Amino acid sequence: MRKSFKLALTGVLSATLLLSACGSSGDNDKKDATSKAKNVEVHKEGFPIVDEKIILSMMAPGTGLAEWKDMPTLQEYAKMTNIDFKYNTPPISDFQTKLNLAFASGDIADIIYGAGTNNLTPGMEVDYGEQGVLIPLEDLIDEYAPNIKKLFEERPDVKKSATTIDGHIYSIPRVSEGATSSWYIGPIWYNGKWLEALDVKELPKTTDEFYELLKRFKNEDPNGNGKADEVPLTDVKLNSMRPWLLAAFGMKEWGIEEVDGKVRYTPITENYKEYLTFMNKLYKEELLDPETFSQSPEQKKAKGQDNRLGAFTDFFSFFTTGETEEEAMNNPMFHPLTSSVSPETVVPRNPAISRGTFSITKNNPYPEASMRWIDYFYSSEGFEFLTEGPEGHLWEKGEDGKKKYLEEPPKGFKSMEDYRGSITPNYGISAPALTGPIEGKEQSDFDKFIETETNEKIEPFAEVPFPLVYLTKEEQKTANNIQVDLESYVEQMEAKFITGVEPLSNWDKYVKTIENMKIDEYVKIHQDAYDRWKES
Repeated sequence: MRKSFKLALTGVLSATLLLSACGSSGDNDKKDATSKAKNVEVHKEGFPIVDEKIILSMMAPGTGLAEWKDMPTLQEYAKMTNIDFKYNTPPISDFQTKLNLAFASGDIADIIYGAGTNNLTPGMEVDYGEQGVLIPLEDLIDEYAPNIKKLFEERPDVKKSATTIDGHIYSIPRVSEGATSSWYIGPIWYNGKWLEALDVKELPKTTDEFYELLKRFKNEDPNGNGKADEVPLTDVKLNSMRPWLLAAFGMKEWGIEEVDGKVRYTPITENYKEYLTFMNKLYKEELLDPETFSQSPEQKKAKGQDNRLGAFTDFFSFFTTGETEEEAMNNPMFHPLTSSVSPETVVPRNPAISRGTFSITKNNPYPEASMRWIDYFYSSEGFEFLTEGPEGHLWEKGEDGKKKYLEEPPKGFKSMEDYRGSITPNYGISAPALTGPIEGKEQSDFDKFIETETNEKIEPFAEVPFPLVYLTKEEQKTANNIQVDLESYVEQMEAKFITGVEPLSNWDKYVKTIENMKIDEYVKIHQDAYDRWKES
């Protein structure tokens, strides 16, 4: 949730002033764009979508693995649909800045694709939707997007989460289904070799048991090299580990969360103080990696590949350890912990809805065709095509008619995933689609392992920390102003409390500082938004 409301405020305010100065209405701009368009008939079923080729512009974040115009998936889809694009794909790291500049200049692409809620924030959706820069999509969905319409009917929570407070939908979300869709972030994994070396039969289920296992990792030479080089627990700035350990103390979020209809800010609760006390204990005893707040992801992975890590975070364990998928099945997923202040097991659940992934702007001369173009990826057939691309790259059709998958990437690619990222845009970004297991594709043993671990250790205990809400323009402005300093302070103080630079005896002073940052107003804004969401 704390990420959901981040906004490049300066860019948005600049855009607002510039667009206001122009004095042209959204309706007039749309008429101007339409007047330049060919008079084309949009077929509501099948391919092609239009009989005569049309060209649109698209802005999307690029991963750098390939130019989008060279991606076989997009080339083939252009042939299928008769719709081609001029692509503007700034690097992911620069995308938000470039997007804000495009909005501010008015030279915005016809389609914004794969931005995600951190780049095209809920506040931006509301702001640019009200200005007419982003056009409402609900009528287009009703007439030209049967797959998305069906999704909204079957999953009213998705439609609710995509509908702004003025009743319009300005961006279509990516919706995820399948084993990992409930993961809030990559889990904590245990080193299976170490568990075997120490004859650990049952994973910790309380913070006390977890502490005792970490001590054994540190003191009993589980990697068997005769050196005291074991790192019991590590992460990079706690960014992945934090949600799982906060949950041990009864918190689902590092910021705003809802509990029984009541909104609270967790970093000033007694639960959070207990979390800091526990983490400080781990740090002082060197059970938590002393380099946690300074190391890079590459340094963490190097320790994992050197068999020096006992418990660590990553999406899959072999990303850190360098093992094969088969070897990684020996590394069990962390079981959620309870503590003296939280006897009930809970973990945060990902809502599996990523907003801000597909928007049509006022400059688009063919909004109907654009909606038909994206709707395909909300079908099982379309998602399979988006994920695996056309025949001849990731797969070939065998004599039995089934897909035969390439086992090794071509020369020049480190992995099959890197190669896939050169074939399709559905890699490393929030590509708009209804995702899920591909029908008819046999599950690997590793897939089955992940599904079993998830069903045992996440699904029974997972709760969404806070629903996907929209704020009013005024609420968003106030929340942004409060949040910038608030988050910076809380992040700094977490590191100081855990490392002992700031003693926990200064807790009351810390809470008072946050109270002086208008935390009551910040919480009320989100309580009001939650109440509106619930009533809707």
